[in-house]
Amino acid sequence: MNLYILVEGRSTERKVYPLWLEHLVPALKRVESPGDALKNNYFLISGEGYPRLLDVTLPKSVEDITSSGRYDYLVIVLDADKDSVAEREVEVRRKVAALNLQLGKCELKIIVQNRCFESWALGNRVVFSIHHTTPVWREYLQFFNVFNNDPELMPKPSNYANSVSEFHYDYLKEMLLQRNIHYTKKHPQDVAKAYYLDNLQRRVQDTPTHLVSLQNFLNFCTELQTQIALGNINKKS
Repeated sequence: MNLYILVEGRSTERKVYPLWLEHLVPALKRVESPGDALKNNYFLISGEGYPRLLDVTLPKSVEDITSSGRYDYLVIVLDADKDSVAEREVEVRRKVAALNLQLGKCELKIIVQNRCFESWALGNRVVFSIHHTTPVWREYLQFFNVFNNDPELMPKPSNYANSVSEFHYDYLKEMLLQRNIHYTKKHPQDVAKAYYLDNLQRRVQDTPTHLVSLQNFLNFCTELQTQIALGNINKKS
């Protein structure tokens, strides 16, 4: 079982996903070059933003996969931003078709972060605080309470000039600051740690209608772990 993982983000996903995968699918080991994959390995590369991920990095990634011949999945991780999850998935598949990219036995798996990675991180109820609030935090809480409501559905205030994804990023920074955690895209801090991921898993278990796109990622990781375990059993038998 080998995965070629192409992420949109320049910083956050490159740092968080390896640590999350180490926790969720410990049998998978990272390799530093796409040609190094042998068994139960993954190679992760950034598309350096969107749409460069699809226009530039994706064709090169398919070349790597074709050259290696050892990859079972091409996993593309990108933000929904202003689009729906379904719209972004269709866009990826249309790009693959338009470029006539041939994956062979390698299966395409699309993980859409709705609206962005920070939207998922907002789901941690343990670090959420209604105490020791700053004026900005009180304003955010009055606008949208991510403890009770699905973070993926949070809009932006009418007077906020930037995108919804950027508002989710600002909201997360302020939420974590209440716990003295200084989150940035280059330094995701506690968000990359196992305890943080455990609490996100608990959120989707306790409230299964929330963070549906995160559930898609978590379910995929469970499938991978099961496939690897079955492969090991079959080999022994």
